[in-house]
Amino acid sequence: MTQATVKAALLKTIEGIQSNPKTSNVVFRAETVLVEDVRCSVKIRDFAPITIDEPPELGGNNAGVNPVELVLAALGTCQEIMYSAYASVMDIPLDGVKVNVKGYLNLQGMFGLDEKVPAGYEKITFEAELESSADDESLRKLVETVERHCPVLDILCRSQNIIGVAKIDGREIHSLQSKAA
Repeated sequence: MTQATVKAALLKTIEGIQSNPKTSNVVFRAETVLVEDVRCSVKIRDFAPITIDEPPELGGNNAGVNPVELVLAALGTCQEIMYSAYASVMDIPLDGVKVNVKGYLNLQGMFGLDEKVPAGYEKITFEAELESSADDESLRKLVETVERHCPVLDILCRSQNIIGVAKIDGREIHSLQSKAA
């Protein structure tokens, strides 16, 4: 796909949303199942299942990436996609994008060894490397636009409303409802 093709597809979608704002509400889905030990399988749309596993030191067989690594991959790839999308719409030449993402996790939180330590990442850092012949001002505008509109960056930076239930034989035994701050 060329930059012109990406631009045409995105502008068509934007025009469709502008003419019918209800089409802007979409739902993404992932179906997951525990296969054995700590290995899971994820089904998304019509793609082949993805194997998720842990490294041996966390009880797995290293058959796939783990969930916290997927979060980092989601952030990096979402940034790259948004750079491509916005560069095409803003007519900024973009020859390459690479995002390096690191997540800093203290296992004491995950294992419940210290209640003051969060179970998830304490810090996430990323570095986006762009290849472009555009001027610095255009590239700064591109970076600012991507950082304002990257869905995964937004999800990670903003508190989320999360609703979950646990069921046994179809009967609800627990519910979780976290309210965004």
